[in-house]
Amino acid sequence: MKDERGLYYYPAPQNTRIRMYVREQFGTVEFRMHDLDKPEFWERHGWIPYEEIEMAAAHYKENRRGADPMALYDLNVAQRLIVDEGPGSSATSSGPASSPASS
Repeated sequence: MKDERGLYYYPAPQNTRIRMYVREQFGTVEFRMHDLDKPEFWERHGWIPYEEIEMAAAHYKENRRGADPMALYDLNVAQRLIVDEGPGSSATSSGPASSPASS
């Protein structure tokens, strides 16, 4: 799916108010969550490269504290959305999805 922020999917299909946006930057898939009930979340948190998500998941497996980060981030879905959209379109789209975010 796509809106003014970019390409997205629902990481928890039962809650369509939370969207996971995806893009490809320099060959890396990046994720950014938006919660319609908490719009400030988008402003406070920037794009997260998949490699960082994998590192957080490894830390989770070691410590078993907090929620498993891999539950929300689906690399296969993200890649499919990016491929279906066409080459370079997720990284070059205009608007908030392609502008850098401060963390």
